[in-house]
Amino acid sequence: MSDFFLPYLNSAFHGIVMGSGQKLLICLHGFGESAKHFAPLESTLGDTFTLVAIDMPLHDKTIWKENRVFEKSDLGAIVDLLLEKFGKDKFSLLGYSMGGRLALCLVELMPERIDELIMAAPDGLKNNPWHMFVTQTAVGNWLFRYNTDHPFFFFTLLNTWKRLGLLNQSVYKFALHRMNEPVKRQLVYNVWTNLRRMMPDKENCKQLLAKYNVFTLLVFGKYDRVIPPILGTRFIDGTFPAKIVVMDKGHQLISAELGLIIKNNL
Repeated sequence: MSDFFLPYLNSAFHGIVMGSGQKLLICLHGFGESAKHFAPLESTLGDTFTLVAIDMPLHDKTIWKENRVFEKSDLGAIVDLLLEKFGKDKFSLLGYSMGGRLALCLVELMPERIDELIMAAPDGLKNNPWHMFVTQTAVGNWLFRYNTDHPFFFFTLLNTWKRLGLLNQSVYKFALHRMNEPVKRQLVYNVWTNLRRMMPDKENCKQLLAKYNVFTLLVFGKYDRVIPPILGTRFIDGTFPAKIVVMDKGHQLISAELGLIIKNNL
């Protein structure tokens, strides 16, 4: 595994390279994680792919200095630079969790350059009403900012929803883990706000996947209550080549086993 920095405008994107396969697999990580999260895939995919993972803005070693939100066009430009760096015209794409939403944005931007799309426990298949409210409206973002510093109302609401049965235990624990410390709340606010333009149109994505015949592999965790497998069933409508695999896991899917599933299903 080797590191590199990719200069972009006033910023610099950190990435890692693993494996030595002829095909290029660009990997997009989940919230609060980093490119290194994909390291377990090298042992099972490294002979087929050269895996390139990059840190998103506000994550790990990437330095974002544009004084504005991250746009879809920025993500497309970063991928163009990666293709130039590795001498490829086309690539396969893996998005995990938050990275699934970013992967769908790339489908909108450059479907003709994607050989295969792999999404593991992907965000973006369903719009979370709370996420939409706090990122897409001025009032919601103000409340989000206020809650970051004054979380009493959020925790009261969270506990009330749980008591009324409106939140299952897994989602409750997930939300509590993300928001139970000031530094964690600040990261959620910063990342959600900075990536608020990364909202793919699912119907448009499906039409593009069909038009360019992009094989799509969706992988879910059987016990994932945050992003359950049913979302994949709803997304796949028979118009584009696709397959769903359900692992005997929760939300955390990145492992050597996932690499084998990818290899055996592409």
